[in-house]
Amino acid sequence: MSHPEAVPGSSLSAGRRAREVAEAADGRVCDVLVVGLGATGAGAALDAAARGLDVVAVDAHDLAFGTSRWSSKLIHGGLRYLASAQFDVAHESAVERGVLMTRTAPHLVSAQPFVLPLTPLVSRAQASLAWAGFRAGDMLRLAARTPRQVLPAPRRLSATEARHLAPAVRADGLRGGLLSWDGRVTDDARLVTALARTAAARGARVLTRVRVLELTGAGARVRDELTGEEGEIRARAVINATGVWAGELVDGIRIRPSRGTHLVLRSERLGTLPAGLHIPIPGETNRFVLVLPQGDGRVYVGLTDEPVDGPLPDVPEVPETDIGFLLDVLGSVLDVPVRRDEVVGAFAGLRPLLDTGGSGAEADAAARTSDISRRHAVLTSPDGVTTVVGGKLTTYRRMAQDAVDAVLEARGLPARPSPTTGLPLVGAAPPAVLRALPARRRLVRRYGTEAPAVQALAERDPGLAEAVLPGHPVTRAELVWAALHEGALEASDLLDRRTRIGLVPDDRTEALTTAREALERAAAGQR
Repeated sequence: MSHPEAVPGSSLSAGRRAREVAEAADGRVCDVLVVGLGATGAGAALDAAARGLDVVAVDAHDLAFGTSRWSSKLIHGGLRYLASAQFDVAHESAVERGVLMTRTAPHLVSAQPFVLPLTPLVSRAQASLAWAGFRAGDMLRLAARTPRQVLPAPRRLSATEARHLAPAVRADGLRGGLLSWDGRVTDDARLVTALARTAAARGARVLTRVRVLELTGAGARVRDELTGEEGEIRARAVINATGVWAGELVDGIRIRPSRGTHLVLRSERLGTLPAGLHIPIPGETNRFVLVLPQGDGRVYVGLTDEPVDGPLPDVPEVPETDIGFLLDVLGSVLDVPVRRDEVVGAFAGLRPLLDTGGSGAEADAAARTSDISRRHAVLTSPDGVTTVVGGKLTTYRRMAQDAVDAVLEARGLPARPSPTTGLPLVGAAPPAVLRALPARRRLVRRYGTEAPAVQALAERDPGLAEAVLPGHPVTRAELVWAALHEGALEASDLLDRRTRIGLVPDDRTEALTTAREALERAAAGQR
C-alpha cells in the first residue's frame, strides 16, 4: 500500500518561510498579527485562521522556544485548583483536557496513571484528604463529560500493588497507595508544532526567527534574524502572546514569573515505572513532586514554584537549590536516594503569572507564586494591542479563543465563531484509526496519522532508520522529517524542540553532527 505524506498545506520548511517572510512585509495588510509561537500564540494563529482570517504569526526564535517546552508534559484536569477554591479554573481545565484527549489531539494526549505511595511520612489524615481530592477530580472529569474509558477511576492500592507500580519506593512502612489518572502530552513542544502546522494548513504564515522590534495596534517593525533585513508587517489587529516577555513589547503589562524546575534522570536509575509518582512535599497540603517516566529512557522529576526577579533570560538557568530540593523530596520515598551526580540534565520554565498588584495581605500572599491564580487574562492597550497572559498549557485553546474574540470585537473584524473545540490537529484521528496505522506505536504517539510517512522515510533509506544515539529511540528519519515538514531550521531546533535529545547535555553533544547532516540532507531534497 502507498504511505500517506504530510497533511496537505501543513509543511513548514526553510523555503516556505523565506517566501512568506517576504510576503508578510510587502506592504499588504493582514487581518491578525500574532507575536509569540508558544502554545497560546500558535493556538491563536490557528483559531484566527480557522475563522477565515488572514494571519501572520511570528517568533524571534523557534516554535515552542519559551515556556511551552519546559512543562511537566501534563494536561491537568484542574484538581489542584479545587483546593484553592478556583472552581472556574478547575472546570475549564477539565473541559480543555477532554477536548485534547477526545477530539483535537488524541494521538498526542493520553491518560497517565500516578501512584501516591502511603509511606510513614503521609499521615492517615493526609491520605484521606488526598483521596477526597482524587474523587473530586473524578467528578471534574464527569462534569467535563470526558468518558470513563478515556480517564479511568481513581482507586486504592495495597502495598503489593503500590510496589508493583512503583518498585523504587521504599517497602518499609509502606501501607499502600492511591492510584489516580490525569492527561499527559507525549511532548509539549510537539503539541505546539502540531498547532503551528495546522494553522499553516489553514493559510496562516508561520514565521520563526522574525523578531519584533516595535509593536503597535497597527502592526510591527520586525527583523529577519537569519538575514538581518528589517521590514514592517501591517495588520488590522495584533495579539501579543509572548508569555513572560509580554511586558517588553507592551507597556503596563505586569508579570510575576515563577520558575518551575525539573530534573532529568536515566530510566534505569529508578527501574521500571509503569506509573508516575505523586510525592507529597513535607509541610504542604496540596503540593507534590512528580516523577514522570517519558518512555525514551529518561524520567523527569519536578517541579518547583519559585518567584523570579530581575531580567528574564531566553533560557532560564537551574539553580542548585532547586536541584537539592527536588532530590530531597524524591529521596524521602526511595529505597536508595538519587545522588547529585546521577542527575544527567535539568531544565526550568518561567510561568507567566499575571501580577494583579494588591497590597497588605493580598501582596503577602502573592509573594508565594504557588498561591497566584492560574486564571488567564486578555488585556487591550490604549493603542490597540491585545495581550493574553496567565493560564497554563492545558488551557491554551481557550486562551487563544478569548484573545481572538477580543480583537474581533475591538477591531470589528467579520469572522465566524471559533471552531477549535472540534478541529483535529495535524496527525489526529480517532483511537481506532490510530491503532490500525501500519507504523510503530512510538511513532504513532508522536506523529499520529503521519507516522507511516515518517516510517517510510527510513524504509526507503536504511541509513535513516538508525538511531541518532545508542539507546535512544529517535531515528535519523525523524530529524529529516522535522527539517522537511516541521519548520526546523537549525540543529538546536532538532535536538532541543522537535526531539528532546538536548535535555541531556552529553547526549546533545554526541548528536550534534548527526543533526547537522539531517539538515543538509533535507536541504538537498528540497532543491
